[in-house]
Amino acid sequence: MPLSDDFPFRAGKPRSLLSQALAGTALGALLQVIPASAQPAPQTTPDSTAAMAGTAPRAKAPKNARTLPSSPTTDSSADGRVSSSDPVTYLADHESYDKTGLLILEGNVRLWQGEQTLRADTVTYDRAAGIIRAIHHVALTQPDGTIAYADHVELAHGMKDAVSSSMYVRMPDEAKLSSSGMRRSNSRVTDFANPVYTACPVCAAHPERSPVWDIKAHGMTQDKDNQNIEFDRAWLHVLGVPVFYFPYLPVTDPSSQRHSGLLNFNVKPHDHYLGTVFSLPYYWVIDGHQDATFTPLVSTKSGPQLSTIYRNRLNNGYIRFEGGVADDTLRGRPFYNAFGELSNGGKEHGAQAYIASRGEFNLSPHWRVGFNANRATSANYMRDYSLPGYGNDTLNSNAYLEGFGVGSYLRLDTQVYQGLNQGLINNRDLPYSLPRFTYEFQGEPDRLGGRLSIHTTDFVVLRERGANDQRGELALQWDRPWTNRWGQQWVLTARVDSMLYHATRMHEQPLYENAGSHVRGQAQPTVAVKVSWPFLRSFAKGHGTQVLEPIVQLIAAPNTGNALHRQLPNEDSFAYEFNDTTLFALNRYMGTDRLDGGLRANVGLHQNWSWNGRSIDMLIGESFIEHPTRGGPAYLAYSGVQHTFSDPVGRIQMTPSRFFDLTARGRFNPYSRSFDYGEGLVSAGLPFLRVSAGYVYEPITSYYYYYTPHFRHLNPTILNNPYLSKTSEISGGVTGRWKHVHFAYYTRRSISRKEFVANGGVIGYSNDCLTTNFYVSRQNTRIGGRRPRLSVGFSISLRSLGTFGK
Repeated sequence: MPLSDDFPFRAGKPRSLLSQALAGTALGALLQVIPASAQPAPQTTPDSTAAMAGTAPRAKAPKNARTLPSSPTTDSSADGRVSSSDPVTYLADHESYDKTGLLILEGNVRLWQGEQTLRADTVTYDRAAGIIRAIHHVALTQPDGTIAYADHVELAHGMKDAVSSSMYVRMPDEAKLSSSGMRRSNSRVTDFANPVYTACPVCAAHPERSPVWDIKAHGMTQDKDNQNIEFDRAWLHVLGVPVFYFPYLPVTDPSSQRHSGLLNFNVKPHDHYLGTVFSLPYYWVIDGHQDATFTPLVSTKSGPQLSTIYRNRLNNGYIRFEGGVADDTLRGRPFYNAFGELSNGGKEHGAQAYIASRGEFNLSPHWRVGFNANRATSANYMRDYSLPGYGNDTLNSNAYLEGFGVGSYLRLDTQVYQGLNQGLINNRDLPYSLPRFTYEFQGEPDRLGGRLSIHTTDFVVLRERGANDQRGELALQWDRPWTNRWGQQWVLTARVDSMLYHATRMHEQPLYENAGSHVRGQAQPTVAVKVSWPFLRSFAKGHGTQVLEPIVQLIAAPNTGNALHRQLPNEDSFAYEFNDTTLFALNRYMGTDRLDGGLRANVGLHQNWSWNGRSIDMLIGESFIEHPTRGGPAYLAYSGVQHTFSDPVGRIQMTPSRFFDLTARGRFNPYSRSFDYGEGLVSAGLPFLRVSAGYVYEPITSYYYYYTPHFRHLNPTILNNPYLSKTSEISGGVTGRWKHVHFAYYTRRSISRKEFVANGGVIGYSNDCLTTNFYVSRQNTRIGGRRPRLSVGFSISLRSLGTFGK
């Protein structure tokens, strides 16, 4: 429904002039009575009815406007709202003096001071008493677009005090305020009687209907110096029904973008670990480039917490620090991890703390330094208080130096880790990288048409318990692409990988090699040639294209046996991935400590259909390997390259319409006639209702690549139990929206374990001024030996006020 129209104003004929000051100062003082909008903009007051709605251009006094007569001066505000240096000009249909000497302006009276405007039917000015009265259809417009309407406004006492009858204020972003009366004291504090505030539209056809929400209070005080708006004895109404009472409700003045004060409280009624949670943040503006937020938190099941976020924006960078302290009274219970080891979490309680900070500084246009510091006294503390970073396997901290050049990149950093997956990761086993050096370079095309690229990643890895090693690496690669007259696209690649290691305590985890300490190295040259021959045709009367592209690649390198029996350290190549994305990769390990060697050929067939913004894309391929990998570490057990003819891999992506899309990829083992890897995601539906589903399968649980129990020599079979557990999970979800109602539901179930991993949903209502959400979730993942239960929460967001709840 349309909004109610603004007050109509009659067109007037500009008439006579006067002189300067006091009334102008009065106008500025009066304008300060009106609260400014939440997002000030250079929009102002116009000389038309449309301008009263805040849509006209910047106000400007006509050339034939006159100035008011001089008067006793008032103090000008330091913030520029009132300035005696700006003249006040006016236009009116009629002007006269009565017998007492009052200046009377009548008929479409308009006053300007800077970018501020006043309109009224009649304005009287008593110069002797220092009183200005604006009567009938009074409209005040501020530079930010805020407009106030009243029938009578009176200013007195040096123009610092003001009194008005009923007033209506319309601010940008649809915020509105009305009151039965207004009183302003000493230019800075304004009191409103019986205010009603809302940011919801008001129906013009039925103005008696209540908006979606509004705040009705006994009184309201606006303090410009402290930039506060305070409601006294306020009720929050939803659809005209009172739902929440506030004896005292402080709100930041919407004219302030940054202001110290209390923020909206958060309430979580049911948390598995903390019970009912309440927090009330306080925001502190330190100066123009730094601030801090302090958040005390209390709960029914555990002790309190105080957290802080400090931000500082500098000329050459930024600093962000987050940290907290708490008294975690929850006591963990001993539990057995997936390997059957007993882990005791009972000591992770009492005084706790965490930090999560980062910073970055530009030293020059080509160099910068930065850091990330993340640490917590215990994983259980992070879990109990839902701290950022929990759910990851580790907390990572680093400090780095970066350099940028033409075609080059350099990074020198240090890495430190803290384990969070209690029961599986011991901090004494985690490595420290002190330091790590990375350099990348790609040159310009040479005389032969090729490009040379250089890569190195060198590091020193230390462990409190386990192997220590240092690596120096240099990789040179030259690529020469060309296209022949038949349309075939060729790429010739020559590459040399070389590494030099110094290792100590090799017989300890995670390598468990036979040697103790030694210096070893490896060097592997690789030559590859790849050719693709795309064939193109059009269909659907020229609106579609089909691409059929056979691809062949030949890779030749020494058969190094993947460095399996040379007792070389392995810090970055635990995972071997053979799928459609790595079919034509020179090295399918995720790092370079292990390299693909030997002679192999890769073949693939790529097809693509595209028409009218729709597409179907397919790839299928296979490798032919002269020296397949048999045996070796556990992570090669289902690699797909253990035979001369590898497992075929494939991918399909379909978007035949905007109502359906599908992505699926997998690897099929023809020897066991089963899939060794597969995943897919499909979604379908209309804009108001959409359903999605996903599936992932792998015959192993790959996380345990990285874990070796210390008592493996006593019971070697215990490692295989969790590692050989299948990963077979299905997930699904549905989202929908109907008019102002939205909802979503998701589920994830482990087929191999025959249990749900997670379930949850949310339902809510939203319109232009209100958003509410109610959510329920259940997480069954075992982390730290405990299983979270049901979590319930809600939130309500009121436009221009903020969000309550969590």
